[in-house]
This record gives sequence, C-alpha cells and structure tokens, in this order.
Amino acid sequence: MGDKANAHSGAAGRATAADRPSSIRNVVLVGHSGSGKTTLVEALALAARAVNRAGRVEDGATVSDYDEIEHRQGRSVQLSLVPVEWGGIKINLLDTPGYADFVGELRAGLRAADAALFVVSASDGVDGATRMVWEECAAVGMPRAIVVTHLEAARSDFDAMTRVCAQAFGGDDPDAVLPLYIPLYGARGADGHAPVDGLVGLLSQRVFDYSSGERKETPPGEDQLPRIEEARNRLIEGIIAESEDETLMDRYLDGEEIDYKTLVDDLERAVARGTFHPVLAAAPAPEGAREGLGTIELLELITGGFPTPLEGEAPEVTTPQGDARPPVTCDPQGPLVAEVVKTASDPYVGRVSLVRVFSGTLRPDEIVHVSGHGLTDRGHEDHDVDERIGALSSPFGKQQRTLSHCIAGDIACVAKLARAETGDTLSAKDNPLLMEPWSMPDPLLPLAIEAHSKPDEDKLSQGLSRLVAEDPTMRLEQNQDTRQLVLWCLGEAHRDVALERLRSRYGVQVDAVPHKVSLRETFGARSTGRGRHVKQSGGHGQYAICEIAVEPLPPGTGIEFVDKVVGGSVPRQFIPSVEKGVRAQAGRGIAAGYPLVDVRITLLDGKAHSVDSSDAAFQTAGALAMREAAADARINLLEPVAEVLVLVPDHYVGPVMSDLSGRRGRVVGTEQAGHGRTLVRAEVPEIEIGRYAVDLRSVSHGTGRFSRSYARHEPMPPQLAGKIREQAEKGA
Repeated sequence: MGDKANAHSGAAGRATAADRPSSIRNVVLVGHSGSGKTTLVEALALAARAVNRAGRVEDGATVSDYDEIEHRQGRSVQLSLVPVEWGGIKINLLDTPGYADFVGELRAGLRAADAALFVVSASDGVDGATRMVWEECAAVGMPRAIVVTHLEAARSDFDAMTRVCAQAFGGDDPDAVLPLYIPLYGARGADGHAPVDGLVGLLSQRVFDYSSGERKETPPGEDQLPRIEEARNRLIEGIIAESEDETLMDRYLDGEEIDYKTLVDDLERAVARGTFHPVLAAAPAPEGAREGLGTIELLELITGGFPTPLEGEAPEVTTPQGDARPPVTCDPQGPLVAEVVKTASDPYVGRVSLVRVFSGTLRPDEIVHVSGHGLTDRGHEDHDVDERIGALSSPFGKQQRTLSHCIAGDIACVAKLARAETGDTLSAKDNPLLMEPWSMPDPLLPLAIEAHSKPDEDKLSQGLSRLVAEDPTMRLEQNQDTRQLVLWCLGEAHRDVALERLRSRYGVQVDAVPHKVSLRETFGARSTGRGRHVKQSGGHGQYAICEIAVEPLPPGTGIEFVDKVVGGSVPRQFIPSVEKGVRAQAGRGIAAGYPLVDVRITLLDGKAHSVDSSDAAFQTAGALAMREAAADARINLLEPVAEVLVLVPDHYVGPVMSDLSGRRGRVVGTEQAGHGRTLVRAEVPEIEIGRYAVDLRSVSHGTGRFSRSYARHEPMPPQLAGKIREQAEKGA
C-alpha cells in the first residue's frame, strides 16, 4: 500500500460506468474549513490523470468549479463529487464543506461514503468539531485515515502533528494512529524552514522523491536509517497488534522478520475494518508538475486499504407504510434501492439529484418510485410518486459526463427528478421501499423574511419550496402567532447562502426583518368592565350593554367563559355573541397586541333592546367590556420559555453556564454524557436565544451542540415588558 508498483490508470476526458461493486471506492473528505480538502481533491485528480497539468478539465474549469457562491465566499458550501480512476478502480471523492454551518452537506457525504479521509492542517491542528465527527465515524465503524496538509507552512511539524492526531483520534489506543510514511526534508531556507521534498515508506524502506514534480523511487541514505528504523518498528507493532493472526506478535517478538507482503495484507485488512488509521502527508504539485507530494500514496491507500461497497451494510429499509423488509445487499441484480444524497438546481438542465445506489442498477428512462417522509416539521410534504429517471451522468467540475447505468455501490447524477428531495428513496415502482433517514442537526437560527416587492412575492413560495427541497437542514415556518415567514438555518453563513441562492438561482429578493417571539398577555388580578354599544342614527339602531368580570387562571388553562346572567337581562340568544366578542378581543390582545390567555371571563349582567339589539351589537359590547376591564387592571406580558439542552466538552461547562445565566436562564441540572462531555439542562426565555446557535459556537469553540423545546409561558420582567409595550404603542 503506497509501496506497491505504480499502476497509473487515468480517466482524462471520459467517464465510464463501473462494472462491479468491487471496483468502486466511495471516500468522503472531512476536515475543518481551510484544511485543504478541495486542494487535495484537485491534486488527486491531477495525479490520477483525470485532469491536465494545469489541474483543469477540457472546458478550462477546475474540478472544484461548481457554484458561483463558493467562488464569492472563498470556501466550500456544499457537497461535491469528483470521480477518478486509479489502477482500474473508480474512486468517488466526496468533498465536504468544513464550516459548521454546512454540516448537513457533511452528513450527506458520510451517508454516501464507505470510508473517510480526515484532512488535518499541519499549521492549524485538530479542532473540536473534527474530533466529534471522528467519534461519529468510530461509532458506526467507518474506516478512516488521516492526511496532513500544509507542510509548507513555516511552523509545520509532521512528527508533532502525528502525535496530536494520535492523541485526538487514538483514544485508548494511540498506536492505532501511526504514520505509514515520514517526510523527507530538503535544505533549510533563510527562514529556517526545511521544505518537504519526499516521503520515506516505512514498510518498504524506500524513498519517494517528489522534488522534481515527478515521483522517483530511491533507496534511503545511511543517515536516514536510524529515524526510519524507530518509526518502522512502531508501525509494525501497531499493524501486528491489529492482525487476525494471533501468532504474529509472538513471532515478531522472538526476532522473526515478518515478510513485507504479510505486513501489507494485515495493514489493508486493519484499515478496511476500521481498527487502524494510517497517517499520510500530501501537498499539491508544483506549477506544471503532475504529481503532488503523497498523492500516489493516497491513491494506493484508497484502492488497496479502503473497503468496497460490498463490505458495508446498507441502511435499513421498510415499505412507505413502515412495514419491515429484509436488509438489502450491494447486488447489481437485486431490487433497486437508491438514495438522493443531494439536490441542486442547474440553470441549464433544471434539478439535478446526486444519488447513491445501494442495491440494484439505475438506468435512464426507467420509471422509479420516489418516497420521502419524516421532514414535515421542516416544511417538506410527505410524498410517494412515480417518476421517470432522466439522463445519468458523472459530475466533473461544471461538466456532466453521460453514463449508461449506475450499479449498486456507485454514485451518479440524475436529471429532472421533479419531486425528489434530499433524503428521498428511489426504488422499483412495483416494490416501493423507504430507507431509514440519516440524522441531521436541527436548524436553530431564525431568519424572518418578507418579499422585497410584489413581483418577488409572487415567486417567493416556489423559491422557498425549492430551497428547502435541496437542503433538509433548513426549516420553513409560517408562524401563525407572529404572522411571520421564518426560515430556520444552522448559522449566519448558512443564512447568507440561503439568501444568495434565493436571489441568484430563483430570482427572488427578500428583506430580513426582526424575528418576533410568540408573546402572550394575561390579567394579573381580577377586574371588571362594562361594554356599552348604543347607536341610533335613524332607521334600525344598535343596542347592547354587558358587564363582565375577568380573573386570572393557572398557566396553561386557556380562556374560560362563564355565564352568570340572571333574570334574562341578556337574552339567551345573545350570550354566545358576547362570548364571541370577548374571545375575538382576547385574540387581538388588550395591552400590546398579543393574545390573551389563562383568564376566566364571567358575564354578570347586561341590557338589551327588543328591536335594536343584535348579534353584531353584543359582539362589539363584549369587546368593549374587555378593553375597559384591561384599562383598570395590571396586565402581565408572558414570554415563551424553552427547555435548552447543551452538550459540551467538560472544560466548557463553566463558560456555558455563565452565558446561560446572562440570558436570564436557569440551569436546572448537569449530567455526564459520555467520555469528557457534559449535558447542561436549562430553562431560558426564547427571546434571549435567538442567536444562541451562533453564540454557543463562539463560547465552545465549535464543539457545543444544543436543542430547544417549548416549555411554557411565564411572566416577563416588568422593565422588559414596559419596553415592549412602548414599542407596541409607537407602532400602533
């Protein structure tokens, strides 16, 4: 692996459909923003002869050219697929965004992949968010390897970084994270930094010199042997410790020389099982060169050590009605089961769906069943429809290379699936199935929007529906209490991309407006009111008088209406009219325009006229009586309080609790939640956590997660309530 003979086999200028699952590798690249994932993908494509020496495909675009938003922001904001071929193996490289706001794209990449390359910058190290993703992969047994980039940085140190990786990723077994190669340094420059010119293969004990821009193999120098021997012995011990041959360690300790092929075979098995995680180094090729440092070694690791789709387990499947079905296997002849891992809109071909096939074979023009369930709380409709598959293609930059079919284990783009959304299942129309969805974070940053103009208003609904169809980490809400249209996002960058896509893709300009929370009003003490609606202006008049008492009830009671009229002072047919009037006024609010709750309204007395009384008159009188009762009473504003669960590393518990207290929150408890993490439970007014998705990331350095759920409404502090009333009066 990496020390094997070169087997250059590129795919420049063409796309081929894989003929068997064993010849496919699906690899997702994971790492923080700026770690060099996209640059690494381009370097691997160049080394695999998928692009020319300028790193470009036929039309002059780079493999990473996909979305204009990415160019403007200078970072990846969505999942992209770059397929290359090496040694007869098709490698689907899934490049994911590193910024936390686009974790939904990362999770889609993890779903579509069978192994992960964790890209770590030698100058930046390992951040907390990357550690958390590593743990998620470990929990499901996904094979992983580590690539150290940015070795050209002045303060980079490969040896120190491998120790950091072993500590961050090795857990209780740091010897499961060891380098396969060690860097070969050139002459030190004026700044004292020595560039990395090559790599030394620890198993083969051969030097791979990249200083000329082409990989050249030479024997090591005598001065290099002591360093090689120490690192090699530790690597061999780490490989043998993971070997299925229990006698191998004893033989090694007894001084037996373990042959090279045995070591490589055991290494590949340990990597594929996810029990050993090799560390490699990589750098882009110099201008005009073909092979970047470590790219050949990486391609050999992927093809030799990473598992095929045959070795993984597909997600569970059911019928659309929820009935269990036998597990699917990676068989091109089996029943069709595929999943939409991403949807995007192309200005020329319309909607394009990136699909991973788990079973069966997908072909153009066939009718498939599209099932989508479980996201109704995010503005998505459940749907079960039959659709015709459009053209199949393999993406490469802005190109789409036509495919004749896509077998189990492979990934392809499908054009013109009008109803398919991210996360939907494609299956045979006569055997519809539904795959278990992957977990996605809840969007917790609200963005209240309004159409900028009347033409924008006409296009807004369709634009938003397309936006949430593409991105299941967005949630669309039409808040009935505040009458606001709210787009829930994961963070500010996620929000900015959503607004940009609305404008550039769908031609919809919107304005962001302050987000409102659903406040309530209630009476602080018993009060009475008299509503008098008497008008006589010629012809039929209006006459209705009613007297009511309003008293507070326990939280959550709602509104009760009680009739205590005696003697028929209010005729029976008009008592429902009074109730309708007081309830209508309660819904409109009586102090600051928020709905009234948790009161008992008692109709005590009133007067009617035999001719001029009417349903409308008593409704008006009831509303007037409510306003008069409120004028002489203490009205409390109630604010929604959320139960907030915050999961953070132990050393951030103090700052998180302090921050929650500063938001008028009450910490109600903490508990251990796995190794080195604490779950903080708190109750916080919702008005204080509108930006908590952003602020928690700052407080916890990107390692904190939280969820929120409505708990109850409770009285707002008088000073804050007074400010809100003043604002309501100014806006009236």
